Amino acid sequence: MFMWSSVRLSYKTIRVLCISFFLCGGIIGCNNSSKDIQINTEPVVSTFYLIRHSEKDRSDMDDPDPELKQKGLDRAIRWAEVFDHVPLDAIYSTNYERTTMTAAPTSVKKNIDIEFYDPQDLNIEEFIAKNIGTNVLVVGHSNTTPDLVNRLLGEEKYTAMDDDDNSSLFIVRFLDDQVTHIRLNMD
Repeated sequence: MFMWSSVRLSYKTIRVLCISFFLCGGIIGCNNSSKDIQINTEPVVSTFYLIRHSEKDRSDMDDPDPELKQKGLDRAIRWAEVFDHVPLDAIYSTNYERTTMTAAPTSVKKNIDIEFYDPQDLNIEEFIAKNIGTNVLVVGHSNTTPDLVNRLLGEEKYTAMDDDDNSSLFIVRFLDDQVTHIRLNMD
């Protein structure tokens, strides 16, 4: 049995023991607390796929909201095939027949509801923040699609699309704070 009364320690020895105790406790405490801290080393990737609506029915030039013609319906189905192997998290469309009909086959195939957006009222910072770490499809128009790409990029890179261009695919990818972009022609 150990008896404190029989041990005589000098002041210097007690001081060294106390300092050692606190240093060891601090090291052990640091080691234990570092297990609680999780550092995310994986990059955050957000990818935006932007397309224009497919070919619309131009038989009634007074119709402000025409549907797709058969060629446009066929293209909408091909877009669904293009996105078949892309893990989409959201699908956005302007609230027009031609854009909704373009997004519909992909929406059905992916079982993702279409979210409507107004390109004139879209707050780009909120839109990006809402879609951090996701893959999204955005269906727009010949003027709004390149405009949205430019807003995502923060620079004027693309001009309005030609009226017969229904096959361009813009891909904008954010990798943490780095942004890349490409324009592909799917015909």
